Amino acid sequence: MVSIKDVAKEAGVGLGTVSRVLNNKGAVKESTRLKVERAIEALQYRPNEVARSFKMQQTQSIALIVPTIWHPFFSKFAYHVEWELSELGYKMILCNSQNEAEKEINYISMLEKNKIDGLIAITYSHDIDQYISSHLPIVSIDRHFTEDVVYVTSDNESGGKQAATELMNRGSSQLAYMGSISDIENESMKRRKGFEQHVKAQGASYSILELKEPVQDIEQEVRRFIVDQPEIDGIFAMNDKWAKIIIHVLKSLGRSVPSEVQVIGYDGITASKEDELTISTIQQPIEQMAKEAVKAVLNIILKEEVEASIVLPVSFYNGTTTR
Repeated sequence: MVSIKDVAKEAGVGLGTVSRVLNNKGAVKESTRLKVERAIEALQYRPNEVARSFKMQQTQSIALIVPTIWHPFFSKFAYHVEWELSELGYKMILCNSQNEAEKEINYISMLEKNKIDGLIAITYSHDIDQYISSHLPIVSIDRHFTEDVVYVTSDNESGGKQAATELMNRGSSQLAYMGSISDIENESMKRRKGFEQHVKAQGASYSILELKEPVQDIEQEVRRFIVDQPEIDGIFAMNDKWAKIIIHVLKSLGRSVPSEVQVIGYDGITASKEDELTISTIQQPIEQMAKEAVKAVLNIILKEEVEASIVLPVSFYNGTTTR
């Protein structure tokens, strides 16, 4: 059976363009419209009237919940989600929740009342699990819920192993993992797991600094840990924020990075498109994560098949941290 995806491929255009032609909505260049119409004719595509009728009842809007837009990971993810949705003829509604459960519950309520079509959520609030249902078109980023909700994540465990491997390849023998932990189950916890598994397998010495969230003063805790264990010469930080704090503390203690101490973060993001990534880190494929999240939530809305978990590969970036 010919699908809209086949038409898009034949015409050499995006799904959103085909949708606009089929529904006669939105601006499409005449030359592009002709290409789509020729593809429809060549493939003998016949729209599924039931699906079209269902779609016409939709709001054509997807909500994205992020804890804060000020964090570069969340803002970059939001940028790519909006871009993908726009290409498919959907609008994005942004909820900057600040981890306030009431805000997040309001958006779940909007979804239940059909005021929005779907929800992509990056959330760490304690009180929303009871409001989440696997029957709703929701895609979670990293977090697990009691209900079976589709989630998209990077391969955190592999990232931890890669970080340990790189530290040891660079000659580090006294390793450490530093980060925080939430009592909400999420995929980022596997970063430490992957790190520990590889270090133990190699028989190397290591220590752990893992603080319960929320952490009041990361810098103070890092300083105390490093002063107590001056032999540490290789550190894997749970994210780039922690890595930058660790590097700052090391330098303030007169330790040279990377000649004396190697530091590897996790995320691989910059504050803006123009900034250069200057630390060694495990890079998450943020653009691909956004694409997969959009694809998954739309498939749920259209009642098409979707994987329960989508885990994307990470890569090591060798930064240019100055001494």
